[in-house]
Amino acid sequence: MALQPTLRPFIIAGNPDAPHTLDIFLDYVCPFSAKIALIIDSVLRPAFAPGGKYAGKVKVIFRQQVQPWHGSSTFVHEAGLAVARVAPDRFWDFSLALFEGQGEFFDIPTSNLTPTQIREKLADLAGTVIGPDKVAAVKDLLTNKTSPNGGVDVTNDLKYTSAYFLSLLLTNIETDAGNVAHIVKFSRQNSIHVSPTVLWDGLVASEISSSWGEKEWEEFLVNKILV
Repeated sequence: MALQPTLRPFIIAGNPDAPHTLDIFLDYVCPFSAKIALIIDSVLRPAFAPGGKYAGKVKVIFRQQVQPWHGSSTFVHEAGLAVARVAPDRFWDFSLALFEGQGEFFDIPTSNLTPTQIREKLADLAGTVIGPDKVAAVKDLLTNKTSPNGGVDVTNDLKYTSAYFLSLLLTNIETDAGNVAHIVKFSRQNSIHVSPTVLWDGLVASEISSSWGEKEWEEFLVNKILV
């Protein structure tokens, strides 16, 4: 599945040229997303890495799923985008740190904080992962400095992640009949509402659960990997 260049760090496992794709929609302040993120790190990344059982077969793309009923969801995903710009090689490490510390950004702990204070906390957390010398760059990307309603420097990236499905549907629309059928299925199924949601080669794999461990993932992969 396509990614704009600034989001290449969102390929968090496997070879970018792998024939199969797992798109995994996660919200940094969702406990179930945190659960599956740990499995991605301990089970999927080793399996898809060089020397792993499925090396070169599958890539995993982290798809940001902002859930607006969580007040800080937009802010945490902005922080992820900022780190992807400033220290792309540490994006997944920062994501894991966010998942592990997500409780600090839940609704009640952030209810009396201003957006600026939340972004400050996120930049400070980033500093523990990417180094204090890069905190200023992250804070700069998370600072409002355009029009009164223009967002921050990573707002357009955040909009891109939200518009992903529509853009994919409108790309390469004149294809052979099989691909057209695939696109139709894609557009019908993929109204992603909650996290985690997982797509295998562009279609929702509803059987995948955040409670899956190594055994369940192995059973899934052995039946899905065809090339």
